[in-house]
Parts: sequence; structure tokens; C-alpha cells
Amino acid sequence: MNKMEAEFSNLVKAFRKRHMGKGPREIRTTFCNHWAICEMEGNLSPVEKFIASGSEGKQVLRTARTEMVKDMYRNHPPVEMEELLGAKFLELYLDIDLEKDFGMSIFVFDQNIQRKFAPQ
Repeated sequence: MNKMEAEFSNLVKAFRKRHMGKGPREIRTTFCNHWAICEMEGNLSPVEKFIASGSEGKQVLRTARTEMVKDMYRNHPPVEMEELLGAKFLELYLDIDLEKDFGMSIFVFDQNIQRKFAPQ
């Protein structure tokens, strides 16, 4: 990760902690064209891990960790990320593997952030 990718990771962690009560334990971000791709480990709280132990709980938790997170970003636009990158946030794609406690988020911006922040 370069410096801007590391700063972006810190913003993602802080945003999730502020709006969800817990951020991921570890985030690795890679800029690729208009995308900021975040690999996240250690997303689930102890209570969520307990909920995920049952099949019905898995479905509820999966919905909470995908669709509800998307809604969170729609309702609370990530202004800090836009300011850091000087680019407008457009959309978020995400998924999580509950058994591995590993998630991926792809933030889409209106500019090619990879080119903008490529190491010189």
C-alpha cells in the first residue's frame, strides 16, 4: 500500500467504527482505476460471531453486513474519503465471508484514483 491507500484504509476503519460500533481489525487498500478495493479482516464482533453460528443468523448477518452497510454509506456519504481523494464517491460494492471473517469492499469514484495517486 502506498501512503494514500493507507490513509484511505484508516478512513474506512474510522467510518465503520463511528457508524457500526466496530471497524475491521485490518484493512488493505489498493487503488485500481476508479476503484478503491479494500480487503478487510476481523470485521465481526463477538455477538455477530455467535449470531453467525446458526443458519438463520447467517442470513440476517449477511444482509446486515452487505445491504445495510450500503445504506449506511448512502445515508452518510463518506465526505472524508472524497476530501482525501479529491474525487466524488459514486457507489459501493461489498461482500463478506462470515466463516473466514473476511470482507471486500469496492468504492467507486468519479476519477481514476490509481493514476492520480500512483507512486512517482
